[in-house]
Amino acid sequence: MKYVLILGVLLCIGCNSSEEKKRDTNTVPGWKHSYQAISKFGDTLYSKPPSEKIMAQYEARKKAFEEQPDLENTIWYGRFTAYTGNYRGAIQIYTDGLEKFPDESRLLRHRGHRYITVRDFDKAIQDLEKAATLIQGKENKVEEDGMPNAQNIPVSTMHGNIYYHLGLAHYLRNNDTKAVEAYKECLRTSSNADNVVSATHWIYTINCQMGRKSTGFNYVKGISSDLEVIENEPYLKACLLYKGDLQPSEIQVQSNDTATNSALLYGLGNYLLCEGDSGAAEEIFRTIVAGSDWASFGYIAAEVDLANKFRKKPVLE
Repeated sequence: MKYVLILGVLLCIGCNSSEEKKRDTNTVPGWKHSYQAISKFGDTLYSKPPSEKIMAQYEARKKAFEEQPDLENTIWYGRFTAYTGNYRGAIQIYTDGLEKFPDESRLLRHRGHRYITVRDFDKAIQDLEKAATLIQGKENKVEEDGMPNAQNIPVSTMHGNIYYHLGLAHYLRNNDTKAVEAYKECLRTSSNADNVVSATHWIYTINCQMGRKSTGFNYVKGISSDLEVIENEPYLKACLLYKGDLQPSEIQVQSNDTATNSALLYGLGNYLLCEGDSGAAEEIFRTIVAGSDWASFGYIAAEVDLANKFRKKPVLE
């Protein structure tokens, strides 16, 4: 197989998954388990212990919330709770926040994101669709990053993030038409290069898997290698692969278990699947889910594709 060399390099990425340590999480009302989620294969998913830096930032955000539980502090407390790996705790913080600040699109946006993380796609769609309704006619603003990039320049907007996550949630529930429409709306929210390549990647992915490759190509044909992306280089490379400016053999990934690698690998797997090489695509998707980066979108998409398109393991309903 012509992709054997690529796959051979990739197989080491997931080698640490069997060593993943289970750890207790903070007690969350309605969730008494030490794991955070159950995969579509029925596997329990545990978070890695957070770094000292993340814990220090979390404690600062928690203190600020306790001193002044306003909307901003609620959002940041929830975000950093999620960054520690306590996704269920973050969901509870946003839920409590919505009791105090009902119909707040930002709380719905962040809770919807974390419902995707824990594989509750229906609740994610419910939150994000409501958020999308609430922002109609409202001003769009840049959304500050919780984990700033190397240039400390935010690359996404509040409205864009709502539509981005809504599109993903629909895609993961096989609502392909609704997913494409959400990503088109995301594309309209900002001309920022990072937003363009990320939304375009998913638009191509979904159209191609719907058998509308030419439609997807109409979106990637305007993507060029000189776009100045800050965060979303994996999506830029994926778009260039779909366009034909990159070949599969030119896709290089690091031998570690990160969201960046999962995104790039998922793009490669999707390309191969759309080109008719389902065997190579399946190998790449299995490489992704052999890793421990189960909260990343590339991992979740690969997991769902394996469960729905290849059906090699039972799907948890």
